[in-house]
Amino acid sequence: MILKTYVEGPIDANNYLLIDEDSKEAVLIDCSAARPELIEEIKNLGVKLKYILLTHGHFDHILGVEKFKEVFGIDAYVSEDDIPQVKATPDMIQMFTGLKVPQITGIDKFVKDGDEFTIGNTKIKALTTPGHTEGGMCYLVEDKLFSGDTLFQRSVGRTDFPGGSFEKLSKSIKEKLFLLPEDIEVYPGHGPKTSIGFEKKYNEIL
Repeated sequence: MILKTYVEGPIDANNYLLIDEDSKEAVLIDCSAARPELIEEIKNLGVKLKYILLTHGHFDHILGVEKFKEVFGIDAYVSEDDIPQVKATPDMIQMFTGLKVPQITGIDKFVKDGDEFTIGNTKIKALTTPGHTEGGMCYLVEDKLFSGDTLFQRSVGRTDFPGGSFEKLSKSIKEKLFLLPEDIEVYPGHGPKTSIGFEKKYNEIL
């Protein structure tokens, strides 16, 4: 599997493109922007983009969805519990950046705990991890976990926005993510990668 990371959008979110080497099928995890250069780069890779999988509905992870759907003819998936976050995008981005954007309407496919997606022979498993948002979702792909804003290197996602709960977030991490093998690499929604074992040992917030 080939993994490419793109830091995109107004708050520098990590977008991850995973490519199955044999089939050249691909998935994009989070979609923070749709710069023409980014779209052209993905086109030039010669991959078949099959899905956009969203870790949650906050604006800084979804702003590129509608353009990507238009260009690649694919669906974007989010937890149904995060539709209120998607609908709040115009207000949230104006509060954080002063920009005005229209309502995002192109996210109409839903993912739930245990759902599986495939790119070639590579399986992607969805793990629901509420706390940062009510519909927070992580994706497990082989020995890699894409944690969105649930778990960061030596930190966790903030819980002071609507739908956030530190109690739920802590439970999601301790009772679900920390049960995964310690050598699982963690690729968060912002910042550098880490591992389950490292966070179990050094994440002082938990």
